[in-house]
Amino acid sequence: MHGNSTRENRETLPTPDPKAGAGRLEKVMSHKSNMNVGGESHGRVVPAKCPNKDGKPLAEGTEGRRPTKENTEQTTASQIQCWGNALSGLRRVREAAKKDKRLQFTALLHHVTIPLLLDSFYALKREAAPGVDGVTWKDYETDLDRRLEDLHRRVHQGTYRAQPSKRAYIAKEDGRQRPLGIAALEDKVVQHAVGTILNQIYEEDFLGFSYGFRRGRSQHDALDALWMGLMRKKVNWVLDADVRDFFGSISHEWMVKFLQHRIADRRILRLIKKWLRAGVSEDGEWSRTEIGTPQGSVISPLLGNAYLHYVFDLWVQHWRKHRATGEVIVVRYADDSVLGFQHRADAERFLQEWKERLQKFGLELHPDKTRLIEFGRFAATSRKKHGEGKPETFNFLGTSLEERQVPCAAQEYPKATPCQVETGEGRAQDTHASAASGCREMVEKRGPGLLQLSRGTRQFR
Repeated sequence: MHGNSTRENRETLPTPDPKAGAGRLEKVMSHKSNMNVGGESHGRVVPAKCPNKDGKPLAEGTEGRRPTKENTEQTTASQIQCWGNALSGLRRVREAAKKDKRLQFTALLHHVTIPLLLDSFYALKREAAPGVDGVTWKDYETDLDRRLEDLHRRVHQGTYRAQPSKRAYIAKEDGRQRPLGIAALEDKVVQHAVGTILNQIYEEDFLGFSYGFRRGRSQHDALDALWMGLMRKKVNWVLDADVRDFFGSISHEWMVKFLQHRIADRRILRLIKKWLRAGVSEDGEWSRTEIGTPQGSVISPLLGNAYLHYVFDLWVQHWRKHRATGEVIVVRYADDSVLGFQHRADAERFLQEWKERLQKFGLELHPDKTRLIEFGRFAATSRKKHGEGKPETFNFLGTSLEERQVPCAAQEYPKATPCQVETGEGRAQDTHASAASGCREMVEKRGPGLLQLSRGTRQFR
């Protein structure tokens, strides 16, 4: 297995942790941030009173100010309590989403608090290129108290306006240019905050074979699950597929309809519509965006996963349980998917029906990056029996997989339970930790480029 990864290194929206949140806030108060970014921030303190408590307007908030020696401890404790209240609210959202998979959330915007906006601001990359507003992270940190209070007020009063994305390009492997959209800094902050809230819902909905731009669902995890499926399930045919220009082809109408399955807060939906329709600015010229979501924005990975959850994940889950005649495995990393089939007839029928389904939602498979090949533990024996050549190879996440590696690699994996393979959760728990570590060693030896994530979009985030 060899090759280099071409996936963008996007930020993953967090699942808030109370202890981590409190620790981060304490460090903000002591003039530093622990958001895995370099540099120091200026001493500051946000209002001691929690604005927007119980959904009330910002009028209750107090002005931010510089901390003094005698009140620093009191203010810090107050802010930790505010952040704790915000985390408690997010936990309740997640618990409700987990308890009732059909629940529609009618009141979510009140979770966009100043502490959450503060946390989102410090989660952004500090050296990222500015958007059309020309404001850098360092610029915005100046007088941050006032800026966040004003942003919070505009978001809750409905006067917040999304700005167009600034067009930029990075080179692709085939020599073409990949268009990116650089959001304005305030848009990044609000998108991160809203994404953090929505993540509490969708992390309970997304299926086990969904990977990419999710915490604990990295490239390594996707490859682990794929190897597990190839070696433990009856896979004789592999369908390697890629959706053509996925982020640029997302239907705004369908996107909103999908979100409405869970999100009934019209204010949150209105924010998302603003980002989708904000347009693109290139060389000073603004253009309307009627389809797609800017590739490179903070909210796009979550919206993309939600879109494919309804277009692909739920559908393929039903298909393999009710229409397939043999075993089927699935691993999806963003818009790249690999499916393994026991029978060729199933694979061919699935591919045709998949193409028809994608057309309904404005998508199509890339003809040059979609292939059905004979691949699996017994592919070489089968092809030799029929007088055919060696099995073909295929690439997934920049890594070339060869049939001859499968039997050797199988010795380094733990024995999987049917549930682990069925859901795509090939990563074992404590009892299988050492075996999973051995698997990672094997992946790194055979594919030294696997960990070399593309840095193409880092400068724009």
